[in-house]
Amino acid sequence: MKHQYPSYLIKMRGKEKNPLKVNTKDVITGFIGGFIAIFILLLLTSLTSTPWLIASFGASCVLAFSLWNSPLSQPRNIIGGHFLSTLIGLTVYHMFGNEPWVLALGVGMAISLMMLTKTTHPPAGADPIIVILGSCSWEYLFTPVLTGTLVIVLVALLVNNLRSDRNYPVFWF
Repeated sequence: MKHQYPSYLIKMRGKEKNPLKVNTKDVITGFIGGFIAIFILLLLTSLTSTPWLIASFGASCVLAFSLWNSPLSQPRNIIGGHFLSTLIGLTVYHMFGNEPWVLALGVGMAISLMMLTKTTHPPAGADPIIVILGSCSWEYLFTPVLTGTLVIVLVALLVNNLRSDRNYPVFWF
């Protein structure tokens, strides 16, 4: 007997092969860029006793150095996405506290605001969760978020443009 699946479920099968290719230069560039960006943030943390690093910055480095030409990896998106998502997280946390529904509200609002402002940056979707679970203060918006994203973008500008086949950023605004 032939199974009849609703078209909704059939779409989940996937038909294509993985389009990703391994390029040694890209692997090396990703390693160097991610290493330098995170190392600088850790060094600044140890020198200043102020946290300059959050978990979502690791994912931002993946985009900045391995998918450098994606619209989601541009300076506007890295800086703006993290800034706006953190701002949303701080706002809902300080208005409503640390409740499960506040976490969901923060993430949903961050996604919507990033889309509306053309600053979508997937790693920044974690920022409201980080902020709310960490009971962060308003200073968190500037250190580590704004200063940390500026460091990542600066390293991305320097490392990506060392290669003749890369022009980063693709756009600023």
